[in-house]
Amino acid sequence: MSVPGLHSQRAVESPSSVRGLANQAFSRAAGASLIPGNSIRLLKDARENYPAWLAAIGAAKRHVHFESYIIHDDLTGRMFADALVAKAREGVRVRLIYDWLGGLGTASRSFWKRLRTDGVDVRCYNPARWDTPFGWLSRNHRKTLCVDGEIGFVSGLCIGRMWAGDPDKKIEPWRDTGVELRGACVAELEQAFAAVWAMTGEPIAETDPVTSDTSAAHGEAALRVVASTPSTGGMFRVDQLIAALATKRLWLTDAYYAGMTSYVQALRSAAKDGVDVRLLVPNATDILLLKPLSRAGYRALLESGVRVFEWNGTMLHAKTAVADGRWARVGSTNLNIASWFGNCEMDVVVEDMPFARSMEAMFEADLENATEIILDARSKVRAPNQPRRRQRLPRRGGGSSGRAAAGVVRIANVVGAAFTHRRVIEPVEARITVAVGVLLLALAILFALVPRLIAYPLVALAVWIGSALLYQGFKLHRARARRPSVK
Repeated sequence: MSVPGLHSQRAVESPSSVRGLANQAFSRAAGASLIPGNSIRLLKDARENYPAWLAAIGAAKRHVHFESYIIHDDLTGRMFADALVAKAREGVRVRLIYDWLGGLGTASRSFWKRLRTDGVDVRCYNPARWDTPFGWLSRNHRKTLCVDGEIGFVSGLCIGRMWAGDPDKKIEPWRDTGVELRGACVAELEQAFAAVWAMTGEPIAETDPVTSDTSAAHGEAALRVVASTPSTGGMFRVDQLIAALATKRLWLTDAYYAGMTSYVQALRSAAKDGVDVRLLVPNATDILLLKPLSRAGYRALLESGVRVFEWNGTMLHAKTAVADGRWARVGSTNLNIASWFGNCEMDVVVEDMPFARSMEAMFEADLENATEIILDARSKVRAPNQPRRRQRLPRRGGGSSGRAAAGVVRIANVVGAAFTHRRVIEPVEARITVAVGVLLLALAILFALVPRLIAYPLVALAVWIGSALLYQGFKLHRARARRPSVK
């Protein structure tokens, strides 16, 4: 059956109009407009990122804005601390944001005290508070650096020795990716930093400008700065859109993949349409029980033609994508619900063919150190000819909470599907349903025999939440009472 006027409409539809519609779709999905005239440099691992960051900090004249999920109190962390303190002593305004949960156990109080004492303005994002029992779920997972409103960096790297590696102990550095930016896009990075700064205390004063004149073009790259905040899902919509628009290739690298059902379906549909979809994920993990859960999520992808690879090195921590040699993204957002909807994240989505080609070359180089996961003759997920040498497990570098969240999301998806029948459960997911069922039955027996084991924690939780709600209600009541009445 033909639709009148459809073929004639396609005949007159020009590439420029299609490009305009794509631009509109990306802008609306990301909540970020396309910024032309930027220069962008791809930086691989700490060996390229850290020296560039330190050089920019060393050249700062007015201010340094640094946002990192984790800063470790080790040789690498102290090296950056020394650089920030040196600029603060020169009179440069240095502002630093770290995440409360990410910082647990990674840096001592004396580390932060020293920074503050020596002039660095340090703030902690969303520390635990008794009056918001579940407020800690919102995290600042960004890794950005902006200097003088002229140069900016976006990456997946935190600060710590695991990214730098230790040649003496034969510990390889973590694999990660970042970018150096110049141009009008830096103003967007500065504004995103200022927004989170305002969440943590007094905002940056209007009399303290954080951006420079960026009217002159610094390059030919066009890009979007996607500054995600909790519950917005901007990067999720962009990832869905890229999966829908890719026609030839879609190559993804992710540290803590746990795709939601809708995103998995987008990848499956692309692969079935002939798109070369590849997913590179880590093999080594610091949470052993989550490795089988990760592989359990591969089957739906493999059966539709998506190729899955596991990194053979110490840890793969990058979060990148490249599609059709045209679009690419680099940043901090992982392909899981915690990153998409729960965190403050920072990514750049680049529409530049030379940059996309360099991203593809980097991805192909990474595959040389990866093992492809396949379905064997009995439809089992396995890694053929996997290296037998024992991988040294990565030390904690910020991945534990992300990987744990990814595993919990996968379990919740399977259990939810079993109860609601909203999708067909894959055969490989039988292990998850059986394991969860056995666990729940064991807990039921245990609580029936010793009911206090569940009663006391529930009472404590109810008291905590009830007290917090009463406190919040009291504050709101006082605030309403203080408002002048409208006559």
